[in-house]
Amino acid sequence: MEFLLFLNAKEEEILNIIQKAGYRAEENTPLCLLGKNYVGFFKKNQKAIVICTDNAKEKGGHIFAKFKQSDHFDKTGIFIRRALRHESVHVAQHCNNGNLIKIDSKKKLKLNPYKLEALKGSTNISGKREHEYQAYILEDKPKLIISALERYCL
Repeated sequence: MEFLLFLNAKEEEILNIIQKAGYRAEENTPLCLLGKNYVGFFKKNQKAIVICTDNAKEKGGHIFAKFKQSDHFDKTGIFIRRALRHESVHVAQHCNNGNLIKIDSKKKLKLNPYKLEALKGSTNISGKREHEYQAYILEDKPKLIISALERYCL
């Protein structure tokens, strides 16, 4: 799977936990054809996350993985890593009987304003605004995601 080329150590750890918990990763499935802006999905009934690497590459302007030092690789990598983390929050929620996960954080976590448009699109697909909101808040906090996955899924 090509998206593995774009992961950092934290995302590799997240993926390992997900797989250990009985979930699998898929890449560029027909779900990705719903729109070029979608980079990831969670298929709860199939216990799978989907990474839309082709959409991420198009959004990030990436052409070849061998040019790792380019800005295009970095932008594409950001999209892919964020999608994996976002969908991993949904895995933790699923492991928690479909409930929101409890977050042990001293700071009040708020949604970044630039993610509001993405929240609308995700909510239209899932129908679960609060679950999507939580996933958007946590997608930039890999340590909290790892903690939640370990707590609820293992």
